[in-house]
Amino acid sequence: MGDTGPTGPVMDRDEVDRALARLGAEHEAIETSLFALQDHAGRRLLEGAELTGVTAERWAAAEASITLLWSYFDAYTGALRAAREIRTRRRWSSREDLVELTELLRGESVTVAGGADPAGGAGRLSERYSLAALVDRMNQLYATSLDMVVAADAVWSALPARIDLLAAELRRTRELAHSVGVRPGEHPAGDDLERITRTLTRLREQVVSDPLAFWRPAEGSSAPGGGRPDTTVYDREARALEDVRREIDAVLAVRQDAEQRIVRLRDVLSRADRTLAEARTARGEVLAKIAATEVPVVSGPPTVLQEQLSAAAEYRRHAQWHRLSPLLESLEEKAEDELLRARESLTAVTAPLAVRAELRGRLDAYKAKAARLGLAEDPELVEKYEKARRMLWSAPCDLRVAEQAVLRYQHAVAELLGSAPRVPGQGGPVDRSGLGPGT
Repeated sequence: MGDTGPTGPVMDRDEVDRALARLGAEHEAIETSLFALQDHAGRRLLEGAELTGVTAERWAAAEASITLLWSYFDAYTGALRAAREIRTRRRWSSREDLVELTELLRGESVTVAGGADPAGGAGRLSERYSLAALVDRMNQLYATSLDMVVAADAVWSALPARIDLLAAELRRTRELAHSVGVRPGEHPAGDDLERITRTLTRLREQVVSDPLAFWRPAEGSSAPGGGRPDTTVYDREARALEDVRREIDAVLAVRQDAEQRIVRLRDVLSRADRTLAEARTARGEVLAKIAATEVPVVSGPPTVLQEQLSAAAEYRRHAQWHRLSPLLESLEEKAEDELLRARESLTAVTAPLAVRAELRGRLDAYKAKAARLGLAEDPELVEKYEKARRMLWSAPCDLRVAEQAVLRYQHAVAELLGSAPRVPGQGGPVDRSGLGPGT
C-alpha cells in the first residue's frame, strides 16, 4: 500500500486482521500466565508469610511488578478491544479506519498510569507504549516476578520438610542417647546433639522467613526458577547426626556384649602375664645354663592396664556405657600389644636355649651318620664327640666354644668320608643343616 501515516505505511485489511489475530493470541497467553501466577502456591505463601532479609526486599519489588503487570494488561486489553471495535465497524474498512488501526496497532498508542518502579527508582505519572513494546515489558515483569515466586516455593518445598524429618530423627536419637547415658556435659556426642538441635531450629526459622537466602541460581540460566536450594547447612548437620548415631550404636554394642569383652580382656592380659612369668623363669634358666650370653631383662606387667580393666568393670556395674565404650576400645588394642610384647620377650630370652638345642641335634645327627657308615668307634671321632657333648650338656654352656666343637666333629666326619665341608673363616658357608652329603 502506497499511503503512509505517522507510524509508516498504512496497514491494509489483511495486515490488520493478521495483527489482531496475533495480538489476540498473545492476550490469551498473557492472561493465562497472569492467572497462573495469581494462583501459584508460592505466591500465596509469600503473601501470608512474615518475611525477612533478601526475600522481604525482593517480594516487595515483585508485588509492585505484579500490580504493574495487571495495570499494563488492562491497558493492553482496552487497546485491543478498541482496535477490534474499529475493525468490526464495516466489513471493508475505510482508509480512515485503516489509518486509525495502523496508529493503534503500531504506534505508541497505549497510555498507562505510572507507578512505583519495581527496581526502587522514582516512578512516572504516565507512560506510553506501543502494543509490541507493552507485551515485551509485561513479559519482562512476569519473568522476574515468576523467578522470585518459583525460587521461594522451591526452597519452601525442599528444605522445611527435610529439616522436620531430620529433627524427628534427632529427637529419636536424643532419647536413645539419654537411655545409654550420653548426655550434654558428660559425653561429646551429647554436646553434639545439643548443637545440632540449636542449629536445626535456627535453620528452619531462617528458611521459613527468608527462603531466597537459601537459593542458588543456576549459572547461565535465564529461565524463571533456574537454580536449586542451598542445602549446605542441612547436609552438614545431617552428617553430624549420622556421626553421633554411629557413636551411640557403638555404645549400644558395648552394652550388649560388655561382659564378654571384659572377660576376653582378662584372658588376654592373663596370658600376657603368664608369658612374662615364663620369660622371667626362662631367663633364670638361661643365666644358669648358658655362659657369656647377654640375656634381655624381662619387665613386669604394666599395672595401669589392670587398673583400667577394673575401671571398665565399674563402668559396667553402674551402666556408664558412654564411658565404657572408648575405654574398652583402647584396652583391647593395648592388651593385644601387651600379649605381643610378652611373646617377643619370651622368644628373645629363650633364644640361647634354642641355639643350644639346635647344636645338640646337629651333633647327634652326625654321630648317627657316622654309626651308619661304621665310623662310630673311630678314636678321633669319639674324642671330638665327647668333647662337644660335654660342652653342650654341662652348665654353664659357652655357645660359641660349643659351636666350634660341633663344627670340628662335623668336619672330622666329613673328612673321613672324603667330602670335608668348609669351616667358618675359610671363605665358604657353614653347613647348618645338621647333615652332610650322603645322609
